Amino acid sequence: MAVGIFDSGLGGLTILDAVQARLPDQQFIYLADSANAPYGVRTADDIYDLTVAATQRLFDAGCDLVILACNTASAAALRRMQEGWVPQDKRVLGVFVPLIEALTERQWGDNSPPREVATQHVALFATPATVATRAFQRELAFRAIGVDVEAQACGGVVDAIEEGDMILAEALVRSHVDALRRKMPEPQAAILGCTHYPLLKDTFQDALGANVSVFSQADLVAESLADYLLRHPDKSGTGDAAFLTTGDPARVSDRATQFLRRPLRFTAA
Repeated sequence: MAVGIFDSGLGGLTILDAVQARLPDQQFIYLADSANAPYGVRTADDIYDLTVAATQRLFDAGCDLVILACNTASAAALRRMQEGWVPQDKRVLGVFVPLIEALTERQWGDNSPPREVATQHVALFATPATVATRAFQRELAFRAIGVDVEAQACGGVVDAIEEGDMILAEALVRSHVDALRRKMPEPQAAILGCTHYPLLKDTFQDALGANVSVFSQADLVAESLADYLLRHPDKSGTGDAAFLTTGDPARVSDRATQFLRRPLRFTAA
């Protein structure tokens, strides 16, 4: 069985890179909805419709399990999809689930009352659409008491990364960290709430300071997926990977190769 990994653009490649390293024998199909990227400035309904269409494309390609490697899609569409759209024999997971588990030190399925956790002051860096959903705050509130989350919408960062302009991306990160610190001077932890942001984790860490714990998603998602597949041994794969895009395959292939610094070839979805 292939595991589908979906993102509006190239950010989900950070997730793919980590899960391939952790699960080298698993088969993956990556789909980038490049023609409609970025999702971070779209409405919730628009994001939902696009995410459903992309997930169905991966189901049609033979995936029983799809990871929404896009925080915007996870925040705006995942719960609605799980409650009213996902077929019974399929599974759709979001990338912020393992992040919430790590931050609250409890499993997603733990429905006991919320309790106090060690980390009380959390900075959230995400796209404008993810911030607008307040999904991180909602899911944290289900599990933890008294956690103060200060969100910073990081406009322009994803576009700069997708265009390969890392100098601009780093400058924007520092600007957004400065803006966050004016609202929350001393965060204990920072959530990188976009799968593009692991590429700039060192920049976030440097701007925030060594005393701030920076939570990035790629490794957490890889461990979560490995645990899931261990509990579902029937869902084995072949070790192959395919890359699909709704955009121009040649252009996306060039950008993806720069993004991960290894050759990647996309074909039309």
